[in-house]
Amino acid sequence: MYKCLIVEDDRNIAEGIKALAGRWSIECEIAEDFRNVLSEFAARQPHIVLLDIGLPVYSGYYWCGEIRKVSKVPVIFISSASDNMNIVMAVNMGADDYIVKPFDGEVLIAKMQALLRRTYDFGGQAHILEHKGAFLNTEDGTLLYEGKNIPLTKNEHRILLCLMENKGKIVSRDRLMLKLWKTHRFVDDNTLTVNVGRLRKKLESFGLVGFITTKPGDGYLVE
Repeated sequence: MYKCLIVEDDRNIAEGIKALAGRWSIECEIAEDFRNVLSEFAARQPHIVLLDIGLPVYSGYYWCGEIRKVSKVPVIFISSASDNMNIVMAVNMGADDYIVKPFDGEVLIAKMQALLRRTYDFGGQAHILEHKGAFLNTEDGTLLYEGKNIPLTKNEHRILLCLMENKGKIVSRDRLMLKLWKTHRFVDDNTLTVNVGRLRKKLESFGLVGFITTKPGDGYLVE
């Protein structure tokens, strides 16, 4: 079943879409925190997003731009604004489609299904992991924090991926070495220390201080 995140502050409209989409085997969740839509997106891992323009705190344009920094997930704007300027703005921000309120529910579902088919018939979905406001794209290895992309080497991505997939749990040094080099034999133990140290310094330079915790004798974790 496909999952949809509805970012709409009119609860009646959101609930109506959710009920209709459910009848077509699209599971919908409604965003609750309009200050942290990107965190909700990362936590819910939707296959498609329905996004209103006029939202509390930040506009739908802003959130579409933030989502596009970490994901290529299909985005459909739903808005009462029908002028060409808003439609062009939505497309320029990375939206895949635009539908004007009030809309026919069946037309909305048809557009959603068409986008889902085009997107996922040709490959899987990139997952986003979030911790302390940092968003890691598991597919392309990009890390986003406060609107900035943090460049990662292949090993740095593998370290962060392993730690963030096990958030709150200690990951042993042996397990990390196996993740990085497919073996913990014939690899100098200090090599892992150097890799983690470089990654930690890089994260700190972007403001992510204390992101990785060392547990002497055990391993590392993010918590």
